[in-house]
Amino acid sequence: MKTKYTLLFLLLIAATATVATAGGQVVAYDVKGEAFEGYFTSPADNAPFVLLIHDWDGLTDYEIKRADMLAEKGYAVFAADLFGAGIRPTEVKDRRQHTGELYKDRARMRSLITGALDAARAKGANVNNAVAMGYCFGGAAVLEYARAGADMKGFVTFHGGLSTPEGQDYGKIKGKLLILHGTADTNITMDQFAMLANALEEKGMPHEMITYGGAPHAFTVFGSDRYRKDADEKSWKRFGEFLEETLR
Repeated sequence: MKTKYTLLFLLLIAATATVATAGGQVVAYDVKGEAFEGYFTSPADNAPFVLLIHDWDGLTDYEIKRADMLAEKGYAVFAADLFGAGIRPTEVKDRRQHTGELYKDRARMRSLITGALDAARAKGANVNNAVAMGYCFGGAAVLEYARAGADMKGFVTFHGGLSTPEGQDYGKIKGKLLILHGTADTNITMDQFAMLANALEEKGMPHEMITYGGAPHAFTVFGSDRYRKDADEKSWKRFGEFLEETLR
């Protein structure tokens, strides 16, 4: 869904493992002996922190752009890599393979998110004053981390996967949830949206869930035929307000 955003990131990776860009730096890091490449940007020491999880085509310059947009608002951001160094799939079958492997191994998914958080801490990020957010597949990963009881102040999804795996629930979450979704999303339906709302309400967990009329799946992806400017701008504005309310 973000093919046109991949080139800049791949060129950065090819140049060097850790290189300064206009807004931050590409960072090579290790999780249990495996190589990964994320992106870190911070406007100031001890800035409130956002952990950003990518869509199903891996960490591309779409996430870098979003990270830099957040840095302009005063937030440090680490855009994680859950696929591995150099793995940025462009074919649907490959995207399904890499996301499918992680959906089948939830413990690995959580471990990779923790590894990214550790890499951010090593770069000086204030991970104790933090929110995790993700797009599409990344949204599903963020909810997985929330259900595991991750010690973060908030969890945010943009058109993310909303289903709850068998045997899991939201009884352990420690932060507030913000779910930003498209009413016209046929990949992740409003039935799933309602099921999540019921699951959160059943556990008495603090949450806010917003849908945007006419917005399909991936409505925030600039330049794509799914992009919806109104829904993107409204959801980004609410996200910014959520960060101000949550990270102090």
